[in-house]
Amino acid sequence: MSDVIGYEVRDRKAYLTLNRPDRLNAITAEVARRLKELVDRANDDPAVHVIVLQGAGRAFSAGYDLKQYAEHGDLTQPPVWDPIKDYQHMKRNTDDFFSLWRSLKPTIAKVHGYAVAGGSDIALSCDLVVMAEDARVGYMPARVWGCPTTAMWVYRLGAERAKRMLLTGDTIDGTTAAAWGLVLQAVPAAELDTAVEALADRIAGVPVNQLVMQKLMINQAYDNMGLHGTQILATLFDGITRHSPEGRWFQEFAAQHGFPAAVRWRDSGRPIPDGGGPIPTTAEIDEE
Repeated sequence: MSDVIGYEVRDRKAYLTLNRPDRLNAITAEVARRLKELVDRANDDPAVHVIVLQGAGRAFSAGYDLKQYAEHGDLTQPPVWDPIKDYQHMKRNTDDFFSLWRSLKPTIAKVHGYAVAGGSDIALSCDLVVMAEDARVGYMPARVWGCPTTAMWVYRLGAERAKRMLLTGDTIDGTTAAAWGLVLQAVPAAELDTAVEALADRIAGVPVNQLVMQKLMINQAYDNMGLHGTQILATLFDGITRHSPEGRWFQEFAAQHGFPAAVRWRDSGRPIPDGGGPIPTTAEIDEE
């Protein structure tokens, strides 16, 4: 597969494979656009009854490509920030991810390794998520420089557990995610392929029109609860978090010391200065 997302159809199932394994399937605008194109392609194919989304290599997706967006500063605007320009870009990404939820045909995420940050946005946009027990899911940029634009944490977990995740930026394993109801099922890593195939085969035996009507009915309940409006707010907040003083501090940290060092500082629990501040020196980083 030379494309950023591979595509294959067999036995009434379309397989979409995130295909940047050297970058842990990190997300770019190209990935988001291609995802929607392939979801639409599967929906237009009468031979497809169900869509399976998976990741090549060691992970489902480690989120947005921080080398591009944090270290190189892509999408970080000058001090005079245009929130609508930012919103237009990020809302398009959100809508591309959410093509999985809006897809008329059912979607299943097969998660191994990591589905974190923006990668969790993609996985949680699928109708059903099956994880390896040792896989990790979470939204670490909730600590600084991000807000999950799909807003699916609260709709899947409820308020208290969504707050537990987004007020800490912690990750949880597949076993915990299934116990909490964040995902459908967690299985041993060696059994992940078999479990997803069994589920997809069961769905694939149902007529497409039946699948579409059941899914539309369930999704409408979430729309009635204000899902779209929540996503608008979340997408605006995401832009603010990346252009707040603390967000700019994080991006400058990544630009000076590289995104691995910035991420280690963010996730360690070391202080992130309110209102920004001096970027830590190499010596201060090494003190951890």
